[in-house]
Amino acid sequence: MKRADVFEFFRRLAEANPHPETELESGNTYQLLVAVVLSAQATDAGVNKATRRLFAEVKTPAQMLALGEEGLREHIKTIGLFNAKAKNVIALSQALVDQHGGEVPADREALEQLAGVGRKTANVVMNVAFGAETFAVDTHIFRVGNRTGLAKGKTPLAVELKLEKVVPQPFRLHAHHWLILHGRYICKARKPECWRCPVADLCAFRPKTPAPAAPPSKAAAATAP
Repeated sequence: MKRADVFEFFRRLAEANPHPETELESGNTYQLLVAVVLSAQATDAGVNKATRRLFAEVKTPAQMLALGEEGLREHIKTIGLFNAKAKNVIALSQALVDQHGGEVPADREALEQLAGVGRKTANVVMNVAFGAETFAVDTHIFRVGNRTGLAKGKTPLAVELKLEKVVPQPFRLHAHHWLILHGRYICKARKPECWRCPVADLCAFRPKTPAPAAPPSKAAAATAP
């Protein structure tokens, strides 16, 4: 995608949604970190449903440790891989208490040292909590980057590094949110909804998906043989 097209691509996404936000619910940076860890291979809606009661009770790493692994499992048992995730959340909470005074570090490398926190999770926390211009490449961004020609790469890291190069200001802070939402609601995995896409003319994907056929009207159905 040409540089001018990349600018126009994000300009249109920004015009449609000027203030994009994560769809994960949280009340502070620690809760955000926990929510992102829990969201691996799970939907944001499913995580939010499980964490509403949890976050009403648990707001700090110390409170999570007091709840304990078994208590946490009871809260998140509707989420996939909940046993492993509960173990990781307790471990990262202990590390935050022991090594960071109970605070979430504003440093990607330090975040990646925590149990259950990979580069994508660290990038989300750095962006949402600390305002860093990071690009958290999930399955949606990986698909959109490759499908549109915006940032092609064989791995999430390759796509992330390409986005680092091509995304211009003033779009860098919110770019990954626009791409996630675009992939989640329009540029869907099985059947992209090209007919209602605001950037379809800039996108390399071919052939474009046509609009679904309109159902016959009641009048037409009544007169059909």
